[in-house]
Amino acid sequence: MLPDMSQSSNPTRTVPTRRMAFDEHLAQVPKHFAEDGDVLMSHFWAILSASFPEGEDFFVRSVRHYRDQITDPVLKRQVAGFIGQEAMHGREHRVFNECLQALGYPVERMERLHRRMNALQERLCSPETNLASTVVAEHFTALLAELVLTDESFRAVLGHQAVQDIYVWHALEESEHKAVAFDVYRAMGGSERNRIWSMKLTRWALVLIAILIPVQVFVTDPAARRPGVLRRGVRRFRSTSLMRKEMWEAIKDFEREDFHPEQRDTTALLDEWRERLFGDEGTLNDRLVGSTAV
Repeated sequence: MLPDMSQSSNPTRTVPTRRMAFDEHLAQVPKHFAEDGDVLMSHFWAILSASFPEGEDFFVRSVRHYRDQITDPVLKRQVAGFIGQEAMHGREHRVFNECLQALGYPVERMERLHRRMNALQERLCSPETNLASTVVAEHFTALLAELVLTDESFRAVLGHQAVQDIYVWHALEESEHKAVAFDVYRAMGGSERNRIWSMKLTRWALVLIAILIPVQVFVTDPAARRPGVLRRGVRRFRSTSLMRKEMWEAIKDFEREDFHPEQRDTTALLDEWRERLFGDEGTLNDRLVGSTAV
């Protein structure tokens, strides 16, 4: 049975805002930072990072539009945590993107494209549709986060430790707030039809983007034009857990009318990684500037 549609689905969920500083470590990242210097995988993670600042800003605006209409105090606190976490993700990925731009990645151009696309959507679509798009994107990022946190070989593909660190921190927090936007959408009476069709359109758009990524890499990076480089990259990308049938089925699971993100229980995973990253001997304590518990 689903919980009260106007309340948080998980009253015990904590969504702390952690103020981080990755800049010193990210400045040491080489151009082809992925495992074994893989050109395609380096570009994949760079393209993903390029999408985050504008994407996170869009998510925050979509959720904030409804914040004053939320009556459940627990969900209101979780929304505050969601906004704080997403703002930090955007800030730290902008730092990473500046490093990537300096290394020769066309990050600024990609960020401008995302900004224009988001502005167009907000101009043409209703607040409900914008929130549905946010809920869809949060499902994708939650699944990607789960892969990063559970699959050591997938983390290893990230290569350079500084890149692993920023993505592992991001993954932890995406998992912490994975159901917040969904709960807001449900509390505001968002339609199931709108939510499901938003996913159908988005997942096929992502298939097209995945096909086009090697083309962009070939055009923008001379290293990708060396014999065999892209072929090896595509082969490695296809072998990752991101491309397995189980991942596609988990994405499609969102299209069930009774779907809820909390049905994928990651409680133990979150407890493990909070301790690993921010416990007494946490590996990211030296990058933690401050934290606000929500």
